[in-house]
Amino acid sequence: MIHILPVADLSDYKEVLKKCRKGEPVYLTQEGRGRFVLMDIEDYDGSQAGKSRMETSFDPQLVDRYKSKSQIARVLTETWTEQHLYCPLCGWPSLSKFPNNREVADFYCPNCKSQFEQKSKNGPLGKKIAGGAYHSFIRRISENHNPDFFLMSYSLKSMRVEALYFIPKFFFVPEIVEERKPLSEHARRAGWVGCNILLSQIPVQGRIPIIENGVFLEKQGVLAQVKKAQEMRLENVAARSWLLDILQCVNQMEERDFTLDQMYAFENWLGARHPQNHNIRAKIRQQLQKLRDGGVLLFLGDGHYRKIFSPDEPENP
Repeated sequence: MIHILPVADLSDYKEVLKKCRKGEPVYLTQEGRGRFVLMDIEDYDGSQAGKSRMETSFDPQLVDRYKSKSQIARVLTETWTEQHLYCPLCGWPSLSKFPNNREVADFYCPNCKSQFEQKSKNGPLGKKIAGGAYHSFIRRISENHNPDFFLMSYSLKSMRVEALYFIPKFFFVPEIVEERKPLSEHARRAGWVGCNILLSQIPVQGRIPIIENGVFLEKQGVLAQVKKAQEMRLENVAARSWLLDILQCVNQMEERDFTLDQMYAFENWLGARHPQNHNIRAKIRQQLQKLRDGGVLLFLGDGHYRKIFSPDEPENP
């Protein structure tokens, strides 16, 4: 059982300690964020024994009784996430799993209540990954009802997670969702229309790595990237599409410093993406200002800009 209490409850520490038993740690929050953990000494000793490496390996014993490859993959990946992954939004040390076959999300954070959907693939993720039903996926994005995403690359050969990325939900727009052909009339779900998520069209700022090459990245660095990405959050889907397209253009600039004239070179491409807008250059300037306000760019003056690479980088040119 998970106990989550505000740190102020320590004023009656005897009652708090009664809740702390073997296998039942007490998590303490401060200003709504997870800060401290009280645990049984045997649990602590056990956690210290494995602390030298954050575990990315699967437990093969979990799937001894399964034959289906899809079942094996689902059990391995979902159990691993529940046992080893933290919340990238608030830093809470663990996630909880929703019941199977829930339509929208797979996991949730018991502290901040954020919800997460996980997509996994055996092998490299590539440029696209299969999503769910196309029309419901688009509707959830348009209505801002989509959860945040985990994208996992794993290897059944090495039995471990190779890479894991967190994608904030506000980096999803209809343009990155590709409609697939309906299933044939002979298929079990004849006529069903699925979708692909076009990973290559999600700006790198929205593909935040948690694991690379089978190794966890430093947690505080991940949380800092997530916090910086949150500064670009927009609820309006049309406005979000514009901002992300401009961000993609900025990312294509080879040099760190660039000019407004260089951004105008994308005018035709942006016009094709947003045919209802007939003042593309003004929109480019507007979106660059939003990226500046979001801490992604520095305005150097006279139509010159500079990319900010690190969340901790000073904002003075």
